[in-house]
Amino acid sequence: MIGAFTFNTSQRIVFQNGAAAVLADHAAPFLGDRPFLVTDPGIISLGLQEPCEEALKSAGHTLARFSEVAADPPRALVDRAIEAAKAHGATSVIGFGGGSSLDVAKLVALIARSGEDLDEAWGIGNAKGPRLPLILIPTTAGTGSEVTPISIITVGEEEKRGVVSPLLLPDLAVLDPHLTLGLPGPVTAATGIDAMVHAIESYASKSANNNPVSRTLALEALKLLGANIERAVFSPVDEDARGAMLLGSMLAGMAFANSPVAAVHALAYPIGGTFHVPHGLSNALVLPHVLKFNNKVAAATYAELAPVVFPDLAEVQSFEERADLFAERLAGLAGILGLQTRLRDVGISEDDLPKLAADAMKQTRLLVNNPRELGEMDALEIYKAAL
Repeated sequence: MIGAFTFNTSQRIVFQNGAAAVLADHAAPFLGDRPFLVTDPGIISLGLQEPCEEALKSAGHTLARFSEVAADPPRALVDRAIEAAKAHGATSVIGFGGGSSLDVAKLVALIARSGEDLDEAWGIGNAKGPRLPLILIPTTAGTGSEVTPISIITVGEEEKRGVVSPLLLPDLAVLDPHLTLGLPGPVTAATGIDAMVHAIESYASKSANNNPVSRTLALEALKLLGANIERAVFSPVDEDARGAMLLGSMLAGMAFANSPVAAVHALAYPIGGTFHVPHGLSNALVLPHVLKFNNKVAAATYAELAPVVFPDLAEVQSFEERADLFAERLAGLAGILGLQTRLRDVGISEDDLPKLAADAMKQTRLLVNNPRELGEMDALEIYKAAL
């Protein structure tokens, strides 16, 4: 029997090479006269946003740009972006870039319109709205933020906090594979592994809202990502591989937006917050070790996923053995892609592990979804295994 569930996603999705350069056509119902674009300095240095901006200006829109977004964006940066949008009289918000830019854009659209206190919006379902029209354009294939109702920012020195609300789902998500052509190998690898983690954790989530739609999307996402990640990393201008990665990332985002992620992310967040390790790499560092911990209760579930990424594992009959091999092969894949595979490789020592474990316990909204209950000592042992 199929239990009750809800499924939310972005209102409209466009997948098209060159779509960003004709954004004025795709987004006409949402833009208004004074769109506000949120991006980061790396995008500006590459000029990726220029065709989009020119199209908007040519269509008669008065555009302003906020380009200060950094990885793990801090609260103060979000506040500056909100004030800049208000000063511009923004009629819509366009997020253009990686997950951090899209997450900032979501909060700008929300707070600049509603005027609510961000401190009262943290958590699940606490945002009140309304928000400005929102268009999200990813330039990496990893976060799936263009189809998730989640924005994660850094509060204080290290703590990650999230706003989770259907209000943060955009009116339009634009997937333009051309924007990802030539993305550096390490970024492609880390963001690609991040998307795979989204699919894996969504599929196995203990959430009451784990549902057939999310599981179907997670499987298709893993199929696309697993078959194309090496091509995308080692042939960075392979248009077909780039398109498959972007689509896979989006499908994984749809899946975990409705059947939430769990302990891999909970243990990854302190690594990123404290040591400023990119989020996708943080996930990759702990992924195999969390899977092995969960195998005690989730081996059959992971055994279903294993052949989707590594088809030869279908020949392994034992669920337990197949699940263990799945974790080991994922660790090996990270190495093949050129990513660091141990915590010590990113400057973390054994003395740092107790604080990481304590900080991971703050991620209660994620830990509750893990297939196996995980406490602070369990987290410490996982970090030790990853060291």
